[in-house]
Amino acid sequence: MWCHRLFHLQSQLWHLLKGGVMCQTFQQPSFKGLFSLAIHWHHTASKSLNFAWQQHEDHFEVQYANTVMRFDYVWLRDNCRSASCYNSKTHQRSLDTASVDLCIKPKTIRLDETTFFFTWPDGHVTRYDLDWLVKNSYEGQKQKVIQPRILWNAEVYQQAQVPSVDFQSFLETKEGLKMFLQNFLLYGIAFVENVPPTQEHTEKLAERISLIRETIYGRMWYFTSDFSRGDTAYTKLALDRHTDTTYFQEPCGIQVFHCLKHEGTGGRTLLVDGFYAAEQVLQKAPEEFELLSKVPLKHEYIENVGECHNHMIGVGPVLNIYPWNKELYLIRYNNYDRAVINTVPYDVVHRWYTAHRTLTVELRRPENELWVKLKPGRVLFIDNWRVLHGRESFTGYRQLCGCYLTRDDVLNAARLLGLQA
Repeated sequence: MWCHRLFHLQSQLWHLLKGGVMCQTFQQPSFKGLFSLAIHWHHTASKSLNFAWQQHEDHFEVQYANTVMRFDYVWLRDNCRSASCYNSKTHQRSLDTASVDLCIKPKTIRLDETTFFFTWPDGHVTRYDLDWLVKNSYEGQKQKVIQPRILWNAEVYQQAQVPSVDFQSFLETKEGLKMFLQNFLLYGIAFVENVPPTQEHTEKLAERISLIRETIYGRMWYFTSDFSRGDTAYTKLALDRHTDTTYFQEPCGIQVFHCLKHEGTGGRTLLVDGFYAAEQVLQKAPEEFELLSKVPLKHEYIENVGECHNHMIGVGPVLNIYPWNKELYLIRYNNYDRAVINTVPYDVVHRWYTAHRTLTVELRRPENELWVKLKPGRVLFIDNWRVLHGRESFTGYRQLCGCYLTRDDVLNAARLLGLQA
């Protein structure tokens, strides 16, 4: 599965950085052409390292554990970490990149054990350790996972028995907060239990990990099925699986739900791991996965109810991936708010509909549906860039409150606790 490959690649890079062993997933490069040109490689060997390097006319090259890494000379000068070029206290560049000669190349390159010293035409010296170059090379980043995840269907998630976190532990201890964030990063959903069923306590809970993102729906939203807004969510009707705010240029990152009261039946919440479904598409129809990641779509929200007048438009593909390592980081799926497809020619449109159908089939497989009952005291956090949510229809009086959180703040909180995010 895709998640297993990601964890495998992450583990390889981690061992590289800790112990100097390069990932083995790269293909063995051929040096036949290089040696036929009589290029001289400098070889270095020790008990733990065995690598070679070569100074070319327009770039610096390192061969390490069956991998070739190439570094542009402007890049090497621009990323110099010397005191005059980089402020180590603020972790910001001091060097004016525009002042670097685009034709620059070092006068000399010297190696001391595993540290390279580049002397530039003006006499400035830049030093790089081998592990820093490996970590920051394009070849290294291709193997690195930005955020490790466990992809799930209903059975996988239920068997994992992911623990909820107690309200007081979440608020008062680093251990409780870290456990919550680890669960959230891995699975895209997490629960906090024993929360007093009020909007104020829900807000306090949310502010523990992020600024609350104020939107056209306000800061904290509190609603019943009174159709006070021009959205199907404000009714008693069933809602199919979807992600929220696809009509924002940057969809909201995290959604918080707390059911404060329900005097009736139905209303269970549906959760589907969109990344798990996308992985199935990638395995079965990779060309359709690629199409869904390239065709830009418009999503639109038009509202004219009471004093609420809004017209929002967001543009982006259904699947969003990092181009260097092909890691999926965002799914934008909402059939309610998808606008007319007019961003690609007609012959692409039909292929897109076919690919969209393939993804929809995966999203709607019963085995991929996790149904949970929201109740007072149990707060649900959803990664809106990954996990789709919906609900079954309900009867009676139902009160919900919640909010959106800024994704950057949540990931920042995780990193400060030592988690990879």
